[in-house]
Amino acid sequence: MRAVAITEPGGPEVLKLEEREQPVPGPGEVLIRVVGAGVNRPDVLQRAGAYPPPKGASDLPGLEVSGVVADVGAGVTEWEAGDAVLALTPGGGYAEFCVTPAAQVLPIPHGLSFMEAAGVAETTFTVWSNLFDRVGLAAGESFLVHGGTSGIGTTAIQLAKAMGATVFATVGSDEKAEAVKALGADHVINYRTHAFEKEVLRLTDNEGVNVILDMVGGDYVERNWIAAAVEGRICQIATLNGPSKNVNFSRLMVKRLMHTGSTLRPRSIDFKGAIAASLREKVWPLFENGQVRVVMDQVFDLEEAAQAHARMESSGHIGKIVLKVSEP
Repeated sequence: MRAVAITEPGGPEVLKLEEREQPVPGPGEVLIRVVGAGVNRPDVLQRAGAYPPPKGASDLPGLEVSGVVADVGAGVTEWEAGDAVLALTPGGGYAEFCVTPAAQVLPIPHGLSFMEAAGVAETTFTVWSNLFDRVGLAAGESFLVHGGTSGIGTTAIQLAKAMGATVFATVGSDEKAEAVKALGADHVINYRTHAFEKEVLRLTDNEGVNVILDMVGGDYVERNWIAAAVEGRICQIATLNGPSKNVNFSRLMVKRLMHTGSTLRPRSIDFKGAIAASLREKVWPLFENGQVRVVMDQVFDLEEAAQAHARMESSGHIGKIVLKVSEP
């Protein structure tokens, strides 16, 4: 099979098309003939040598795919050859065939194309498990997401709105501001022209927001504490700006804040399977009735994986970047 491999740690140019042996599904696994593969920040970090795959996972990048079931391993009864599916994978998505646990496979929501479906798993699993399961965003609460036009951001905005929250988002341009407003964001802050924490306090009469989802880190940590309401909850899912330094923990104490975080890839199959079940019950109907959609930025061919990574690293994208691997 054709696959895109990381030949050495480095920039996008280290991604090269190779011939690899087609994987074989083990017990409890599904072999998917990949039609589309989502491109995500963890793929970029893995390529740079900063995010090695877990033990036993493929060395190929790619954490989400759409495609058609080609084969199933022993004990798998819920899927059969020919099923159109999307899946969260432990790795290996940048290839014509990919193996993943059956518990992490879901049907493609009605109305979504294979290319759209390729960009669903990583963001919905991440947003649901962190925003709703972990910090419990509820109807009537206020919510701030940073990176509003990222795949995570566009998904979080729509799900939070669908669940009845008031949504704040930060973006880096007027074009991106219009894009997130179209998704339902109530308040959009251009972080290049305004200090987001001051704007949040101004817009909330100094009350702050109940929940914050952050992938920036760095000096955003303490700024999030300023923007948070009393007993607010902050969830950290990445630190693109690096570690925080010299934060004032008195802000955390005075406001009785909860600051938590998680990474999804190392979690157990059972944990991810439970998220998949929640998504199928609570989120798939939102895709099917049009309340939530996949925001697509650009589709690249498999052999253009380096260009796809360059596009992501430019931070100019609005929504999901997807690799087209094969025809449906």
